[in-house]
Amino acid sequence: QVDAVRVYVNSSSENLQYPVLFVVRQQKGVLSWQVPLIFRGLYQRTYNYQEVSRTLCPTEPTPETRPSDQIIFVDVASMAPFNIAYELLVTRLENFQLETNKAFNFTASPSQPQYFLYRFPQDVDSVIINVVSDAAYPCSVVSVQDIVCPVYDLDHNVEFNGVYQSMTKQAAITVQRKDFPGEQFFVVFVIKPEDYACGGSVPSSIHGNVNRTWNLQRTKNLQVTIVPSIKKSVYVQAMFFSFLGFLSFYLGSVIVAFVHYIRVQRKASAGRLSPEHGSGMMTSSHPISASTPEGSSYGAIDESSSSGGRQLSSPERRPPAGSDTDSSVEEESDFDTMPEIESDKNIIRTKVFLYLSDLSRKDRRIVSKKYKIYFWNIITIAVFYALPVIQLVITYQTVVNVTGNQDICYYNFLCAHPLGVLSAFNNILSNVGHMMLGFLFLLIVLRRDILHRRAMEMKDIYTLDYGIPKHFGLFYAMGIALMMEGVLSACYHVCPNYSNFQFDTSFMYMIAGLCMLKLYQTRHPDINASAYSAYASFAVVISLAVLGVVFGKNDVWFWVIFSMIHVLASLALSTQIYYMGRFKIDGPDSDVGIFRRAVMVLYTDCIQQCSRPMYMDRMVLLIVGNLVNWSFAIFGLVYRPRDFASYILGIFICNLLLYLAFYIIMKLRSSEKLLPIPMFCIVATAVVWAAALYFFFQTLSSWEETPAESREKNRPCILLGFFDDHDVWHFLSAAALFFSFLVLLTLDDDLDTVRRDKIPVF
Repeated sequence: QVDAVRVYVNSSSENLQYPVLFVVRQQKGVLSWQVPLIFRGLYQRTYNYQEVSRTLCPTEPTPETRPSDQIIFVDVASMAPFNIAYELLVTRLENFQLETNKAFNFTASPSQPQYFLYRFPQDVDSVIINVVSDAAYPCSVVSVQDIVCPVYDLDHNVEFNGVYQSMTKQAAITVQRKDFPGEQFFVVFVIKPEDYACGGSVPSSIHGNVNRTWNLQRTKNLQVTIVPSIKKSVYVQAMFFSFLGFLSFYLGSVIVAFVHYIRVQRKASAGRLSPEHGSGMMTSSHPISASTPEGSSYGAIDESSSSGGRQLSSPERRPPAGSDTDSSVEEESDFDTMPEIESDKNIIRTKVFLYLSDLSRKDRRIVSKKYKIYFWNIITIAVFYALPVIQLVITYQTVVNVTGNQDICYYNFLCAHPLGVLSAFNNILSNVGHMMLGFLFLLIVLRRDILHRRAMEMKDIYTLDYGIPKHFGLFYAMGIALMMEGVLSACYHVCPNYSNFQFDTSFMYMIAGLCMLKLYQTRHPDINASAYSAYASFAVVISLAVLGVVFGKNDVWFWVIFSMIHVLASLALSTQIYYMGRFKIDGPDSDVGIFRRAVMVLYTDCIQQCSRPMYMDRMVLLIVGNLVNWSFAIFGLVYRPRDFASYILGIFICNLLLYLAFYIIMKLRSSEKLLPIPMFCIVATAVVWAAALYFFFQTLSSWEETPAESREKNRPCILLGFFDDHDVWHFLSAAALFFSFLVLLTLDDDLDTVRRDKIPVF
């Protein structure tokens, strides 16, 4: 048992010119202070205390001395020319050593800090120090220091040694036996003279002469409990759970591929894949009727509209099979390789009824290479983005480990399990799902790509003029984006804070954007955005996200500018989608001519045709989409949400879900079918996303607040005693994104035996 002594002094003197000096000399150290004790706050504010209480650094008994023998000298002095009354009280602490799993209550103040001793039990390698308080303020600091004298237990020096956290209502520090060779440590509790470090307000008027009433106002009741942390076996179980759980997706994919292979072989042996079978599929895939401006049915077969597609996709026009493996990539200007395309596309794309053959007229090789640029560009972006990110977070983690300042990183400290130099290994491990499922998706796309190439080499009729054109570049880019989301999310969770928040969301923006581009490209392969313009747009979005976090909290001007950009971008994109990229204001060179042309287009296309637009389905989608985006813009302008990064991500996700819902509705409306695999993926996507979002909104920390306020949201682990709610979000969101990708990959598999001049465009 270690004995500890506490010295209490009190002086009624408020004369700062002649303080009373107290010096306590021990066997291995000297401790001194003055009364009134002066603390300095923000802007050189001063706070004076007449009551001071300090715990002397304890000494362990040696064979030469008995446990109860301690020699202490207390010197009291003052330079005052008059007598000063003071009170001195020395007491022995009865509860200086903390016990495992036993709560201990005490009170502290700025001039009366507290610290206690804890020794590791024999079978415990790691403990969690849980500190709670009913009151948020006054702001306090919890520190863990080695058994070294002197103990730094005042506001101006508590950060000099050990590990520390600021605290309002809750704090938690994980301590490992290996960090303390003596297998014991001090737990120090310091009350700060001001609350600004914890997010509190600073007194408006503080005068230099402050009496002892501060002693009563700044006291705080605390409760500390030290509990054993998890054992090494839990780490092993968590890693097995993470890897085996996602390896089951690989097993499921192998089973589905094997079943599909068996079915194809059986159909091939039975002769059920003959052209006559395909013709039967075509006749059953005509869209159902709907009202049109001319009163004809939606999707009626117009020979004039599809003849061009059939003519340009004839075998004489088609390049040799397998020639798309050429490594050369044609420039953007070479995409329209046939002269008649440029002269025809203004006419073709403005027809009332468009079919896939009208928008898949370009050379398949060149279009395929165009979409492969997405894949190569995102790899380049990922390398240049990830390398400095990894270097930065390693620096952050090093700073945390060296300085002991745990206010730098916003962990869920009640469920932060260290491993090696990493402070929260569980938050990093839970991102393995994104990387494993992203790689699995790449394998699935590669298999489809190989099967398609083999079919092309065999000159299979169903790969020439049937089904959705197979371009896999965007799918490869989506797989890489999913893997990079896992890598960068893991990097962000090495030390989550205000400075590196964009690491966790950048590739989420790109994933949402790539999904929308892929969905649009499915039935508009000739007019989709180029990789360069798409990634440039993503860069603009990420830049706006950074600016929004910096300026979006209180600056109204930023929200006005952003809302205007948002609305104008929605209108511009809607115009391009409505006119299939053929809208041009090509009036005279003068500005007046340009405005005259804009007014004419607005009058003819909007006012005259308001009751019956030329492209009704597109108009309905764009009206709903613009209403949603304008609502987001108004909401942001009025409420100015603090989490701007999540606000932009919400805009992307809502637009993606809206477009996907429109696509599925139009697909069913056109008498197209949903096969079992895409139907299963749609249901799985909805269920898993719902569960994932539930855990996403369980906020466990927030870098928008002070570290102490963020810790008020901390919660214990909920899965295997190792993973918290946010880790479960990582697991479920990875699975949800994987199923979402499979929806886009398999959604139109039912059209593989349908001629392209029978597939409507919407």
